[in-house]
Amino acid sequence: MTRRWRARVRRSNRIKRTVLALAAAAFTLPVLWTLLASFGMHPQTTRLPPAWTFPPSAASFGEVGVAEAGFWQELLASTGVSVGATALSVLIAFMGAYSLSRSRMRQKDMIAQAFLVLASIPVMAYAIPLDITIRMVRLHDTFIGTILAQAAAMAPLALAVFYGQLRQIPVAVEEAALLDGAGIVRTLTRIVVPMNAAGCAATAIVLFALSWNSLLIPMVVTTSHVRTLPLALSDFFVSDRELEWPTAAAALVVSLAPLVALIALAHRTLERFFLGTRQMERAEQPVDAGDG
Repeated sequence: MTRRWRARVRRSNRIKRTVLALAAAAFTLPVLWTLLASFGMHPQTTRLPPAWTFPPSAASFGEVGVAEAGFWQELLASTGVSVGATALSVLIAFMGAYSLSRSRMRQKDMIAQAFLVLASIPVMAYAIPLDITIRMVRLHDTFIGTILAQAAAMAPLALAVFYGQLRQIPVAVEEAALLDGAGIVRTLTRIVVPMNAAGCAATAIVLFALSWNSLLIPMVVTTSHVRTLPLALSDFFVSDRELEWPTAAAALVVSLAPLVALIALAHRTLERFFLGTRQMERAEQPVDAGDG
C-alpha cells in the first residue's frame, strides 16, 4: 500500500513538473523572442533553410530615444505614477480592510467579496465616469490626477486581498497589546503591519505591475502633459508609422527591466509570503484521527 501511494505521489509530481515546465516555456518564449529581437537577432524566413541574423547588436537601444523622443521622460513618469498609485492604494486598502476585518458586521465577508467583484469589472465600465470626476476636480492630464485614477482602479482588489490576509491574524494578539496600554496606531505599526509585512509586500508588487502595465486609464485621464510607458509603447504600433521590430523590441525590454529588477529584489520577501501561506494552510488542515 505504501509503495503504491509513493508511486502515485511520484507520478503526480512528474505530471505537475511537466505542466509547470510547459507553462513556463509558453510564457517565456515571447519574452525570449523579444530579447533576441532587441539585439537585432531575428529569423530570416526568406532563406532556405531559415537562419538567424548575426552578430547581435545593441544599437536598437540607442535608437529608442530617437524613435520616441520623450521615451526616457515617459519612463520616469510611469515609474512615479506606479510608485505613487501603489503606495496610495496599499495605504487606503489596508486601512479599509483592517476596519472591515475587525468590525462586528455579519455581512463583512460579503462586503469583501463585493470589493473583489468590483475589482473584476472591466476598466472600460468606469473609465468614462472616472475621467469626468478627474475633470470636475481639475486634475485631468496631471501627475496627481493620474495617480489618483490608478489608485482608485486598484484599491478594490487590494482591499479584498488584505481582508483575507488580516482575517488570519489572531485578534487576541491585538487585544493583549491594547490591554498593555498600546493605542490603535501603535498596535497597527508594531504588531499588525509587521505580522503581515510579507503579504503587504507581495500585494504591493502585484499592484505595481498592474499600474505599470495599465494603458486605458492613462489614455483616458491624460492627453499630452503626462504620458506613461504603455502609451509610449503604443506609438510604435500606430498604422501611419513604419514599424521597426528591433527598436520596438528594445523599448519593450527596457519597459520590462524595472519589473524584473523589482521582483528580483523582492524575491526573498515573496518566498517568505508563499512559505507562510503554506504553513497556515497546513495548520488549518484537520488532523486525521487515525494518525494518532
